[in-house]
Amino acid sequence: MSEFLQRKKTCPIQVGKVIVGGTAPISVQSMTNTKTNDVAGTVAQIVQLDSVGCDIVRLAIPDMSAALAIKEIKSKVQLPLIADIHFDYRLAIAAIENGIDALRINPGNIADATHVAMIVKEAKIRNIPIRIGVNAGSLEKNILEKHGGHPTPAGMVESALQHIAILEKMDFRDIKISLKANDVPMTIKAYQLMSETVDYPLHLGITEAGTIKSGIIKSAVGIGALLAQGIGDTIRVSLTGDPVEEVKAANEILKSLGLREYGPTLISCPTCGRCNINLAEIAEQVEQKLSNVRKPVKVAVMGCVVNGPGEAKEADIGIAGGKGQGLVFRKGEVIKTVPEDQLITALFTEIDKLIEEEN
Repeated sequence: MSEFLQRKKTCPIQVGKVIVGGTAPISVQSMTNTKTNDVAGTVAQIVQLDSVGCDIVRLAIPDMSAALAIKEIKSKVQLPLIADIHFDYRLAIAAIENGIDALRINPGNIADATHVAMIVKEAKIRNIPIRIGVNAGSLEKNILEKHGGHPTPAGMVESALQHIAILEKMDFRDIKISLKANDVPMTIKAYQLMSETVDYPLHLGITEAGTIKSGIIKSAVGIGALLAQGIGDTIRVSLTGDPVEEVKAANEILKSLGLREYGPTLISCPTCGRCNINLAEIAEQVEQKLSNVRKPVKVAVMGCVVNGPGEAKEADIGIAGGKGQGLVFRKGEVIKTVPEDQLITALFTEIDKLIEEEN
């Protein structure tokens, strides 16, 4: 945890083996894009998500075959699973019976109060938390009319509170909340209002954020702004594409704020007139090779031998270029000079040594 950030303490819930809220580390979530009843494909994707630092995975449960597949999927993976369910209470019941770790539903979308009560009863018995997810694009008609005919942060919070009230009347408080919009300022304001109103843990995200390039930027700005204010207990970066990229981006957001140590951190300087090596190409090669490193090592790739070691002295290890050669340094201290074409090899030799020393 960064010494400069103070998180709001929320009421913790348990999602399988992962605690969300309270003083627990901020967890990273993603969602499979396979058909859930394709057990082999879904399991393969969950294993891949696990390998890049995902903590919790959500599954779409659009029909009974998906709900029934949960049991077999659970037997083959380590990560906690959340069932994403809309409208049909029977799918929620089946998901619970087949071992799901948490539900994502909106109680108000389950039309019959008796059916909501059935879900809550089963969730209580098995200690299954429920995430209430409000999206700006699907607010109730009466709330939209009340707030001028369009989504607002206050309207999103009002919608969430109505869903929460349904569960609280049934004495169910094992709840977490999300308030997502594709508009970043609206999302930030909605979470700020909710954080001031309740102590339930908050799941952060920017919905429909876009492709990997634009979506990561929007998510980093929105999620990062909230985390910097101490708001948020678990996050998902929602991208159009491979969910593995969601997890990588989420970890980078947390690492940038000092909220998680996972894998390497790359420091590289912008190029300038002092640079005499192809810094961009070298940095890209280093970044690619670092994707196979799991230890939280801080690596610097600097373009100038004059300022490089000094500016990157907080790095565990790094290189700095010169004319036809470069320096390899550890914690700002130069340990060797090597030809330019050997810089990357020398860097990773020292990274391997560093990791071995720590093991």
